[in-house]
Amino acid sequence: MSLRVALFTDSYLPTVDGVVNSVLASRRELEAHGHRVFVFAPEDPNNGHHVERDTIFVRAKEFRPYPGYRLAIFPGHELDALNDLDVDIIHSHGIGFMGIKGLWCSWATKIPIVQTYHTLVQEAMPFYSPIGLNLHLLERGLRLYLRVFLSHCEGVVVPTRAILGEVQRLAPRARIRGVIPTGIDPQKFHPGVNGYPVRSRWGLNGHDVVLHVGRISPEKNLATLINAFPYVKLDNPDAKLLVVGSGPYMDRYYDLVRKRGLLGDVIFTGFVPDAELPKYYAACDVFAIASKFETQGLVVLEALSTGKPVAGADSRAIPEFVEHGRNGYLFDPENPREAAEAIRLSLARRDAMKDAARETAMNFSVESCTRRLETVYEGLVAA
Repeated sequence: MSLRVALFTDSYLPTVDGVVNSVLASRRELEAHGHRVFVFAPEDPNNGHHVERDTIFVRAKEFRPYPGYRLAIFPGHELDALNDLDVDIIHSHGIGFMGIKGLWCSWATKIPIVQTYHTLVQEAMPFYSPIGLNLHLLERGLRLYLRVFLSHCEGVVVPTRAILGEVQRLAPRARIRGVIPTGIDPQKFHPGVNGYPVRSRWGLNGHDVVLHVGRISPEKNLATLINAFPYVKLDNPDAKLLVVGSGPYMDRYYDLVRKRGLLGDVIFTGFVPDAELPKYYAACDVFAIASKFETQGLVVLEALSTGKPVAGADSRAIPEFVEHGRNGYLFDPENPREAAEAIRLSLARRDAMKDAARETAMNFSVESCTRRLETVYEGLVAA
């Protein structure tokens, strides 16, 4: 069955985060399967009038506390666009203003809507809420909003079992249609990629390289990895931490690196284009992530698919992919010494874990995950 799908998202290019990557991956694979996909996304006020095929940009304003995030607070013509495009199903990837617009359009047009619950936004509020607001009341109000919002969707998809439990507690009436992660492309991220150019560019030849990929923001808990690195260097004095990404906390983490005496040992690359990322995974020996915020952690699967063991936080979704002692090691995300030990063990067993890492990732290919999503679509359209 060929479908016409509208993806509604609160995050979109030029910002790059987990939600954006999920939207782009879903779009590519659905189109490869013969479906027509339209993206409804907030425009970038700083990027002028941008045109992109089958993408409807909605007028929005910048959300200053979180650079790169836009709020589509203005009335728009999404309803007219949906009717003109003859859409079969709406798939929302946001719970903000674009999520509300998607839900409203679904109600007005009777087009079924499925919601993927990506972001634990209630836990990000302490980092980004306006000063002076009562965080306790704000969180309670947000939880009530999410309960109502999720209960009004015809279907809810979650990326991992850990988040399934959280959504069931948050919104008991939500109609869960499945646990469907964002899949990875095992041909793009694979052990045969040549990482030598990246090692040469950053002066990493002859060093053990620990890689972190992600937005440089407080919820990613990069401080734990930085604080762990002096302990890593006790056993691996030539080790380097390569940090790929950009974000609002870049200056703060650079100051922390300087205070810990790690200048030259922790390397910030800034933003890296998606096409170059496989080379960065290939260039590392171990991947590390200390985030307690992950509803999936797509970067974990990308690293595993490249055959790299993962030293990961024993929190939320990460243990669903990282098997302690088989394809990596888990650690308490609040304990830098534990993080250092997980990194040390992963470095020591990097070759022995290579096949297990790849094997884990192959269970989550974008092809198989999209097929499961298509089944959800077809069921909702038929109903």
